[in-house]
Amino acid sequence: MTPQPLDRKGLAVAAGTFALWGVVPVYWNLLKVVPALHIVMHRIVWSALLVVGWLLLREGWRWLDAVRAQPRAMAILALTSVLIAGNWGIYIWAVNNGHVIETSLGYFINPLINVALGVLVLRERLTRLQWVAVACAAAGVAWLTWSAGTPPWISLSLAISFALYGLLRKLAPVDAVAGLGVESLYLFLPALLFVLWGEFGHGGGFVDGWGWRVDLLLVFGGVITAAPLIGFAYGVRRIPFSLVGLLQYIAPTLQLLLGVFFYKEAFGPERAVGFAIIWAGLLLYAGEGLWRAQRRRRRPT
Repeated sequence: MTPQPLDRKGLAVAAGTFALWGVVPVYWNLLKVVPALHIVMHRIVWSALLVVGWLLLREGWRWLDAVRAQPRAMAILALTSVLIAGNWGIYIWAVNNGHVIETSLGYFINPLINVALGVLVLRERLTRLQWVAVACAAAGVAWLTWSAGTPPWISLSLAISFALYGLLRKLAPVDAVAGLGVESLYLFLPALLFVLWGEFGHGGGFVDGWGWRVDLLLVFGGVITAAPLIGFAYGVRRIPFSLVGLLQYIAPTLQLLLGVFFYKEAFGPERAVGFAIIWAGLLLYAGEGLWRAQRRRRRPT
């Protein structure tokens, strides 16, 4: 069977999305003057206005009616909205408190957490190499825990929350952007109430305190949040999923480089060993996936 030609536009959008996610810590770090929880709430408010507004312009309320016709999907999206908000909160707090390397580790671990959830929840089967890859990730986390004297809770929290988010979104048969719109609606009112509460003497400074430059960054944070998610939804449908699996390592790699060379975070030999063990597992897993994808393409119809 002749493989389908690669959609170059889809590839460019997907790669650009992961690259943007890789350098976005620089953006959130510009907002260090704002408490992390306030950043998250502004991020929810402005991204919700952008996503829901875009969906309304594109198709009116049909996208919401389609999801509301599936009560189970609505319930799942209520859970995923909480998971993604928690993930954002941990991520922004970590970036603005000097833990960029730990955030990168979380997204290196995430694909292998996905594999483990696939086995435990979806009853998927792993090959021997995939089991070795998962074992490498577990060994790397164990090494980092032993060498630091405490589990890498930031990394594990990010990896597990995003893996659970992905699993639940897989179980909700809705369009990616429409699902994001429903999640935005769930989160919008609580986030807006928190923002307003903050402006009345509870740590907020959007109206009078942080300055117009910070205010603009907070508003544009909605674009920084929504645009990559829409780009991801566009790109992932136009390129092979095995290629998506490789492209996803662009983001944590860039985050790691930022943490080491830009923010000068500590990256001693003990940490390097733990990362190397996890990377070995990722290489095994990605390589095995590519090999299987090539075998499928070569099979005659």
